[in-house]
Amino acid sequence: MKIQKVTPENRPKVYALLQRAFPNSNYETLLVQKFHENNRPIHEWVCIHTNKVIAYIAFSNAYNGKQLCGLHLAPMAVAPDFQKQGIGSELLRFALRQEAIKSQPLFVLGEPAYYARFGFEPCSQPICPFDQGNTHFLSMHNSSNASFEVGYEAGFKSAALPPGKQGKKRRPR
Repeated sequence: MKIQKVTPENRPKVYALLQRAFPNSNYETLLVQKFHENNRPIHEWVCIHTNKVIAYIAFSNAYNGKQLCGLHLAPMAVAPDFQKQGIGSELLRFALRQEAIKSQPLFVLGEPAYYARFGFEPCSQPICPFDQGNTHFLSMHNSSNASFEVGYEAGFKSAALPPGKQGKKRRPR
């Protein structure tokens, strides 16, 4: 098993993994595709076993208005036939040690009991627009006391739109 940065060559394998890991949703696959298509800044790694992508993790920018305020962990996925073997935990621990990640405030919308094992704590500020009451919104290295709604990359909203409502692709300038 090898962990490496995502390359353009293994992006199709990432998309296939996300479809297998989230069989009832296209959201995660569309989100990552939009990050790639729009050249959005993203920190992402895959876990490869016998030339197959079996796990994936991504961190994208978090915002306070237009100001960068940290990173969002999303999505994270493990192939169904490799779940419950500690691979996702190993990948997350690896990512949390990386220079681009370890010094940033981190945010995740997820299962509190799972993410607490890695040092994430309940987060009352900032406010997550996708989690009323912030019951599943957690953070790490977050010292913000300011009350604001945390912003996400545009892909988080447009990936949720039905086909045909996503707007025209914009060319990078």
